[in-house]
Amino acid sequence: MTGNTTTATDFRNTILNGDSVQLMRALPRNAVDFILTDPPYLVNYQGRDGRKVRNDDNARWLRPAVNEMHRVLKWGGLAVSFYGWNKIDLFADAWKAAGFRMVGHIVFRKSYASSSGFLRYEHESAYLLAKGNVKRPGQPVPDVIDMPYSGNKLHPTQKPVAALLPLVDAFCPAGGLVLDPFCGSGSSLVAAQHLGRDWLGMELDADHAATATRRLAWHAAKKIAA
Repeated sequence: MTGNTTTATDFRNTILNGDSVQLMRALPRNAVDFILTDPPYLVNYQGRDGRKVRNDDNARWLRPAVNEMHRVLKWGGLAVSFYGWNKIDLFADAWKAAGFRMVGHIVFRKSYASSSGFLRYEHESAYLLAKGNVKRPGQPVPDVIDMPYSGNKLHPTQKPVAALLPLVDAFCPAGGLVLDPFCGSGSSLVAAQHLGRDWLGMELDADHAATATRRLAWHAAKKIAA
């Protein structure tokens, strides 16, 4: 993070490298229109290639981060957060304590199994969270969305942009600002950019933040060239 700016307008279309709790504290209340994020699942995840996710081995950050997410989200706004299925108690407690209402559940159906134990893991899940009284979208989003394989080339838990597009389209107004406080390789931000929304990403890992910055710049240049 550079400079001493303190408004969401100053941070639009930027990726900030650092602790998202501290970074969100620099934003005013009610600064963003929609939050779409895939935080660490608290499972100490390790990919097939040995890559790990920072802060995935503890929950110390969870409540402070969710509190800040609720504070910076506009009244009447929505958030979509992925979560670890076996840590849902911790996530749900944090969401409710911050003031979010759990108003929907989304299953992302994979065409592959990411790992196996007793069961083949062929889906991921996210909750739709509301701050205050929320206006329903004109066209509700299906609660089952296909999730093609991203390849995880840019991040060990990389999400495909195609699965995120309908969420941004339905839950962020035209001209609105999408926040992802755990942006990883920036898939949520690419979805926002593609649909003409402003975006703000935060990422603790400097390498992933740099990857996301390059990715957004490449997509912006491609869009201009088209």
